[in-house]
Amino acid sequence: MSAVVVASLLTVATTAGPARADLVPYVPWSSHLAGWTDEYIPSSDNDCVAGRSNCLNATLKEQSRIADDTASTCSHNAIFARAYVRMTQLYGYTRAMPGYYQDVSYFNHVDAVFARYYTDSYYNWQSGNRSAVPQSWLTALDAAKNKLVSGTGDLLLGMNAHINRDLPYVMAAVGLVAPDGSSRKVDYTAVEAWLYQATAPLIAEFAARFDPSIDDTADPHGISNAALFQMVSGWRENAWRNAEALVSAPSPQARALVAANIEAQANTVAQGILATQSYVPLLTSTVPRDTYCAAHKADAPPVAYAFGYATAWGYAY
Repeated sequence: MSAVVVASLLTVATTAGPARADLVPYVPWSSHLAGWTDEYIPSSDNDCVAGRSNCLNATLKEQSRIADDTASTCSHNAIFARAYVRMTQLYGYTRAMPGYYQDVSYFNHVDAVFARYYTDSYYNWQSGNRSAVPQSWLTALDAAKNKLVSGTGDLLLGMNAHINRDLPYVMAAVGLVAPDGSSRKVDYTAVEAWLYQATAPLIAEFAARFDPSIDDTADPHGISNAALFQMVSGWRENAWRNAEALVSAPSPQARALVAANIEAQANTVAQGILATQSYVPLLTSTVPRDTYCAAHKADAPPVAYAFGYATAWGYAY
């Protein structure tokens, strides 16, 4: 990905698949847990609302369900889906480090709520309930279904929808301030300590399993580790500021204006990604990517993550 493209997107401050049964009609996983709420309530009987450690297994199970299903068919949605599994595994790894986060229970809850925004959008889209899917997610999921963009494009479209669009709402809902009045941003920012290290194995895995062009060492239209990290860092900072704006809005009308701005920002970035990452008929094609994925989707990730070597299917941390 060129520096020009990165700069423009930052202006908004993958052998046979695993044996599996056909997917049953989806019921949002949070609905199976009595008392679910996006608000963090440590005393809740709901493990995810209270931020108990076992909530992470439920989150990873749901994410892996999508990641394995999409990878087994070489859907272009497989790239973001697997990226999300890896990020959640890395969160599980870092939360076990003493002192890494100030409030692990709080961030366990953040992790679950954030994941639900993605899984609900994906399954609503999959079932045809398009009115329940934000526009930036429709753009990302439709582009993958219709094979419009490169592997880099699929990754960025999903990240844009989830960070620029979903994350402000998530953080505003879970709370930006601890009971003692201190800001939660310390833990929010702590995530970035491992994001840069995560990008190299992530891109290596996707280039090895799904689309070789996603690695800029193999294709100039791919994305470098530094560019991806810089982009994510900028988007996350902007998401926090938008969450602050949602929380501090003095009226419902003011909050609606903030929300409209969040949606517009995410949609603008999505259109920029489409413009720079779309296949060009007669010049570029999805055929090499799909042929490669069919042969390599079950390959083991070639580079270790911080938590160790990952498996192609399912999850472990």
